[in-house]
Amino acid sequence: MAEAGRRPARRNDVTEPTASEKIDAIIARLGGWRGQTLSTLRALILEADPAIQETCKWAKASNDMMGTPVWERAGIITTGETYKAYVKLTFAHGAALPDPSGLFNASLGGGMRRAIDVREGEALDPDAFKALIRAAVARNLEVRAARTQ
Repeated sequence: MAEAGRRPARRNDVTEPTASEKIDAIIARLGGWRGQTLSTLRALILEADPAIQETCKWAKASNDMMGTPVWERAGIITTGETYKAYVKLTFAHGAALPDPSGLFNASLGGGMRRAIDVREGEALDPDAFKALIRAAVARNLEVRAARTQ
């Protein structure tokens, strides 16, 4: 029973969508080439390492309170943002990753992040992209292991 002068807590029967459901909704809302591109990249990320977790972070009015798609394993691997002219994947620690195929084409000047901008009609080499995802996972796992020693 509630204390005098205090209301009892409300029960919220509304189920919050999962991160995967939110990403599904983001892709559906985008539609067109941007939705298809984000969907394809998402599938490749999850194929590269089935232990990767999808999350949505940084919900705000400008993204309809859905957040930004984020893929994580032992830390953030990449985020997926969409703009009018391109779909951007920002790798949190991209500067520390090998990129023999030259996939990184944006945010090249920073000391930490790197990004891939995919424009309409462009496609990434799926094998090179999955190798980059695996390298990001390996880097995150190495950093986590070093912290626990």
